[in-house]
This record gives sequence, structure tokens and C-alpha cells, in this order.
Amino acid sequence: MLWHGTVKNEDTFKTSPFHFDLWFYFTLQNWVLDFGRPIAMIILPLEWFPLNKPSAGDYFHMAYNVITPFLLLKLIERSPKTLPRSMIYVSIIMFVMGASIHLVGDSVNHRLIFSGYQHHLSVRENPIIKNLKPETLIDSFELLYYYDEYLGHSMWYIPFFLILFIYFTGCFTPVEEESRMPVAALLLMGPSSLYYWYLVTEGQIFILYIFTFFAMMALVMHQKRKGLVLDSNGLFLFYSFIITLVLIAVWVVWLWNDKILRKKYPGVIYIPEPWAFYTLHMNNLHAAKESL
Repeated sequence: MLWHGTVKNEDTFKTSPFHFDLWFYFTLQNWVLDFGRPIAMIILPLEWFPLNKPSAGDYFHMAYNVITPFLLLKLIERSPKTLPRSMIYVSIIMFVMGASIHLVGDSVNHRLIFSGYQHHLSVRENPIIKNLKPETLIDSFELLYYYDEYLGHSMWYIPFFLILFIYFTGCFTPVEEESRMPVAALLLMGPSSLYYWYLVTEGQIFILYIFTFFAMMALVMHQKRKGLVLDSNGLFLFYSFIITLVLIAVWVVWLWNDKILRKKYPGVIYIPEPWAFYTLHMNNLHAAKESL
């Protein structure tokens, strides 16, 4: 009898070809539905999506909440190993819950931009928030921010990275010739790495990302002692994470001396959010151009 979560003996050394279709759809929908949703909200006319109704970005987020779990499940199905299904299903449920919580909080927070909300400032320091009466309203906005940036992100990203790591554990082969990436994988690696950079910086999940990366490194070294190497899918994921780390380092060095962003991110780990950078510098640049 075979229980969920065990590995079949007969599939221990099976390998699978590079899943170009899944990785392509995964990267495309990440860029369009996740990265593109705040952009769609800003550039589309308010007359089409009034402030008291869901924005275009909200519909993008709803589509993301449905499509991403489906793609993750398809990725797990393609694994040459039998992976722990119960853990996968619980992680998918938590992912959908977290992404849905984030949908509501992020919708309100991004719509506040049209009222003058500045993402590079804390909730209480924002000009449109700090003078609200009664002051308990400010507590409500901080609660909304907590659901958006902390609870929503945790329930969204922890299962997301856990599923990727579980999939990664099945990406090993004893055949050296299969440890190569096709040209299609190389072409996808840039957009994939850049998206993970955005995910880690905007989601403020560097600790989760770096622990996942270290776990991948430890697993690679452990499997190497057994004579196993990464297949093309494992190499694609592993190298994408390495490039992501380089991009994060460049981002931090570039903004290292930004005093305003330093004030918002005072902790030991200083990784500014791209949208905080946008509201601080790009909006000011647009305003200066319009005044000329």
C-alpha cells in the first residue's frame, strides 16, 4: 500500500523534460496579473472603475488567485517523484486564503494613491491619514495595512515558496547529460528572475526567500554526495533564485543612501519596495515635469 507523501521505488530515478509550457505560462501570468495589476489600476480611466468599485487590478488579482494554484498543481503533477500530496493541498488552500486577504487590503491601499496616499511613508505619517478624526480611524487603516502587508503576504508567500521547494526536491537525476538547460529555459530565466526580484522586494519577504534558497543549496549538496544532479527544471529554478539574489543586492546598493526610504525601512534588513520608490521619486519627477 502506498501512502500519500511517500516516494515510489520505481520512479526514484525518472526524469522529465523541461516544462516550457508551464514555466512560460507561470512567468507570463506573474508579470501580467501580479506585476501588471497596480499599473492597470493607475493607467485605466477612473470613469471605467470608480473608486467605490473594484479596479482593473482587482480583477487581475482575482484571475491570479485562480490561475496560479492551478499552474502550481500542474507543476507538481509533472514531477517525476510522488510528492507529499496532503502538504501540497493544505499549502494550496493557505495560498488562496492569503492571496484573497491580500486582494482586499491591497485594493484599498492602492486606491488610496488617488487620494494622495504615499507608499514611502508609514500609515500614521501619511498626510491624508494622520489628521483623521476620531483617531481610532487611524487604527483601522493600520489594521488594513497589517492584513495587506503582513498576514496576507505570510499566508500567500509561505505556501508559495514551500510548494516550489517541494517540487524542487523531485528535480534530481543520476544522469549527467540530463543536467542541462535548453535554450528555451535560458530565454525564460531573465523574466523569471526579474519577477522573483519584484516579488521579494515588494512583498518584503527576503527572509523567506533566502531560507528557501539556502534549503535548495543544502539539498543540492546533499544529493550531490549521492551522485544525483539537478535536471533542467531544477536548474532553471535554482539559477533563477541565484540571479534574483544578485538583482536584490544591486537594488539595495543603489538605494543604500536614500534617507527617506531608510526611515521607512529602519531594520537590519534594508530592502525598499519598488512601489515605495515609485511614489517617492517617480511621482515627484512627474510633478516637476508638469510644473515646467
